[in-house]
Amino acid sequence: MSRQTSRLDAKKVNSELLTLTYGALVSQMLKEIENPEDVNKQLERIGYNMGVRLIEDFLARTTSTRCLEMRETADKIQQAFRLYLSMQPTVTSWSSSGDEFSLVWDQCPLSEWVEMPNNGLKYCGLIPGAIRGALQMVQLDVQCWFVQDQLKGDAVTELRVKFIKRLEDAVPAGED
Repeated sequence: MSRQTSRLDAKKVNSELLTLTYGALVSQMLKEIENPEDVNKQLERIGYNMGVRLIEDFLARTTSTRCLEMRETADKIQQAFRLYLSMQPTVTSWSSSGDEFSLVWDQCPLSEWVEMPNNGLKYCGLIPGAIRGALQMVQLDVQCWFVQDQLKGDAVTELRVKFIKRLEDAVPAGED
């Protein structure tokens, strides 16, 4: 009797595991918290905390340097999506001042196999929080929000990122 070997794509398995684990987390949060707005805040906070920690790993893996303009920042965000979620959003819709852009993807890996109730839940709220947290660690204050969401019937998922200001390196109190 011959033994068949299966070849699994590690990136696909990791992506599916993340998707299922994330779905279980959101489901459990909805059961415990019940208010979708409070769940949205918690997801954004969790994403922010993840971004704060992921930026160190990203900088170590890619040996990236400080971004001097938002176009470079958009490229690095695109690279991070490819590195951590095995997907690459398209960077589009630049503002005329170059301080705002959109990340658009046809299929968000976190939202595979998801059916959304119509209750105001921002299911992928982790993503804007992670971007905001990571960029804050490299002295960029940004706002992130979803403009379109496939889970709400839109053709694509679009996340808007807007530069607010550069943060100054702060010296801790008492250490002049």
